[in-house]
Amino acid sequence: MSDYFDTLETREPAAREAALLAALPLQVAHAKLASVAFAEILKDVNPAEIISRAALARLPVTRKHELLEKQIASRSRGGSVFGGFSTSAFGVDVPRVFASPGPIYEPEGTAKDYWRMARAIFAAGFRPGDLIHNSFSYHFVPAGSMMETGAHALGCTVFPGGTGQTEQQVQAMAELKPAGYIGTPSFLKIILEKAAEMGVALPSLTKAMFGGEAFPPSLRDWFSAHGIAGYQCYATADLGSIAYETSAREGLVADEGVLLEIVRPGTGDPVAEGEVGEVVVTTLNPTYPLIRFGTGDLSAVLPGTCPTGRTNVRIKGWMGRADQTTKIRGMFVHPGQVDTIAKRFPEITKARLVVSGEMANDQMTLKVETACSGPDGLAAKVMEAIRDVTKLRGQVEVVLPGSLPNDGKVIEDARSYQ
Repeated sequence: MSDYFDTLETREPAAREAALLAALPLQVAHAKLASVAFAEILKDVNPAEIISRAALARLPVTRKHELLEKQIASRSRGGSVFGGFSTSAFGVDVPRVFASPGPIYEPEGTAKDYWRMARAIFAAGFRPGDLIHNSFSYHFVPAGSMMETGAHALGCTVFPGGTGQTEQQVQAMAELKPAGYIGTPSFLKIILEKAAEMGVALPSLTKAMFGGEAFPPSLRDWFSAHGIAGYQCYATADLGSIAYETSAREGLVADEGVLLEIVRPGTGDPVAEGEVGEVVVTTLNPTYPLIRFGTGDLSAVLPGTCPTGRTNVRIKGWMGRADQTTKIRGMFVHPGQVDTIAKRFPEITKARLVVSGEMANDQMTLKVETACSGPDGLAAKVMEAIRDVTKLRGQVEVVLPGSLPNDGKVIEDARSYQ
């Protein structure tokens, strides 16, 4: 049996990039024509010109809070619950609708493996004919359906275990003997501990795919000690599958159905390979054609290709949240404002706002990297820009290139809250 879900995974990177960029202007045109929201967002865009990464990077990033705001505004007017982002209304083309916290409503279309989860499930070791115990929630949020439709596309049978009822979960596993589990790692740990308490062996359970929570090496080793090889996937309710872990355990390989970028938090500007930034994704989903959707998650591209032979770009995995908006002296300061300040000075290559002091005694220092040795008056000019953009006073510290950490932070809150 093949080690790969399909031949797309081992394409020459140039062939993959060419295919994605060929599909990109068509998807942008479709979104602009069929989605009310993107008709407005892309009103000044000629889709035929979006044929490169550079052209894509000039399009605005739509972030989750903007999606929520448009949905709320649309609902208040009696319009689309999807805020105009979906190209289909309720009916045969949208058999299910789900809700994520906010609430943000997400459509599920009719395409086979609509959320593109089969590839990730395959990489976690599942094969056609396996019985999968699915313990993601089946109500409100789409997680349960995401995994079930992916498993069906792979040719697996699914037991819809859902969440809770731990003893019944153990009983079902003991009697049905599933090949593996899909759900959060914490819940499987609870199930295994309950099984031990009940004196019930679960020898059939040898593989698992996890999502929705962190999966640190310590927990991976715990499952391994219990005979279970666990792998993680990275997916969201808006986008479906974004990336997945392989047996190499070196980062996460991007899904074949997305165009992935890493941008500087608070902006739409792509960062250099290896630099930590926000994950921004463009999908080729015709039902929900999200163009440059900001996930709010931090990650970074890993150099090279996966040792398993998969040739798509890899990311390090989840590295924190990109929304670093911070309240300073009663005023909100956003990462985008820090970027605005830095862009006023071509000699600045990187900037980081550090907020220190104690509550009610906030101090902020903008650390700026520059190759120039003590440029005349730079610090004073940057201080003026800080005041102009944020309406707050701040200090400036000029540092050498490479001095600031590569952790994706544009605003660091180092205040004492004790």
